[in-house]
Amino acid sequence: MPASSTAAPAPDCPLCPRLADFRADNQRKLPDYFNAPVPAFGAAKPKFLIIGLAPGLHGANRTGRPFTGDWAGDLLFATLLELGLAEGVYDERPDDGLTLKGCRIVNGVRCVPPQNKPTPAEIKTCNMFLKAELAASPARCYLALGSIAHDASLMALGEKRSAFKFGHNRRHNLSDGRILIDSYHCSRYNTNTGVLTPKMFREAMAHVKAAAGL
Repeated sequence: MPASSTAAPAPDCPLCPRLADFRADNQRKLPDYFNAPVPAFGAAKPKFLIIGLAPGLHGANRTGRPFTGDWAGDLLFATLLELGLAEGVYDERPDDGLTLKGCRIVNGVRCVPPQNKPTPAEIKTCNMFLKAELAASPARCYLALGSIAHDASLMALGEKRSAFKFGHNRRHNLSDGRILIDSYHCSRYNTNTGVLTPKMFREAMAHVKAAAGL
């Protein structure tokens, strides 16, 4: 069944052949995993959106919830809980009862890519779903996790990449009054190498929380 142009791709979305093949291979190898485009998670009418890159093979691709079950999710959800942007307990499971308050998480690419690296063509193809998600949301503030999510966000919002350079905790006032704030991605590599510390990540999250009026 072909994917629609709504905010959510079909479970068997065929638009990116390499990702569709990888998904089918994982369905055979890892039959207990979610193995489908991962939907957005969080408040139905958020004040701001957190935009990631793509599901991790043994994280969101396993659990079916963005950032759930991998290293990046540990820091992300701990920070959201600390800032009062989430309630409950994060237990790396989609049924752990965790709820988000005033925010929502969505990936720029919905399917897990090989080696966690989507191609530029795949990012561009999947951008229709990010664009639809942003258009359907009342949120006018966004937190982009990493430079690729930053670029995908600008593409979905119809902004020129050349006008807004990525930088950690940098605020971009977009042409229509919306606000994009950047953070280094909360990946294991970035935290292990000191590129991103929990304090740095908390500051960026607090920045977008304040910009959204929460």
